[in-house]
Amino acid sequence: MIPALFLVICVVAFRAMTGLLIHSGAATWLSNFAPLAAIALCCAAYLPRRYKFALPLLTLFISDLLLNATYHAPLFDPQILCRYFALAIVGLIGFALRKRASWKTMLPASLATSVIFYGITNAFSWLTDPGYVKNFAGLIQALTVGLPQYGATPSWMFFRNSLLSDLAFTAIFVLLMRTQSAPASAKVAVARAA
Repeated sequence: MIPALFLVICVVAFRAMTGLLIHSGAATWLSNFAPLAAIALCCAAYLPRRYKFALPLLTLFISDLLLNATYHAPLFDPQILCRYFALAIVGLIGFALRKRASWKTMLPASLATSVIFYGITNAFSWLTDPGYVKNFAGLIQALTVGLPQYGATPSWMFFRNSLLSDLAFTAIFVLLMRTQSAPASAKVAVARAA
């Protein structure tokens, strides 16, 4: 479990570092390349009960502290609370998969939870941001290009980067957990044979 915890900490450090790079203008192409949904999904599916929800939400909060201070954004606003709500839903999906966590379940779940997270957070932005017209065209704008002031990184790019990072993190996490459980399975097999 220690390698999994280390991986989660590295991903959160990566999120904070890329956020700082994006803020400086050096890496706008990395916008939202942070596997938030994958962290919630994998932690809830694989980690012990006391870490399942606390670890992903705590690590997100810590990285939010740093990034929100950099961007001069409030720590608690409706959009951020919506993000935590969406991650809690993703965590519940991971929790439901905990007894069947494998390549066959986790990779499709990663795709699905990326879409769920994106849908919830962007629909919430559409509903609450006065810049969006409150009709179907406004929703499509929120899901594809976003508002003009964010033209350098349209919504679809956020989604693409989130989807790719979620898939990569989930694959690495599953591989790590399978590799970690292989020696334990071998010890059980040896003990049964003896």
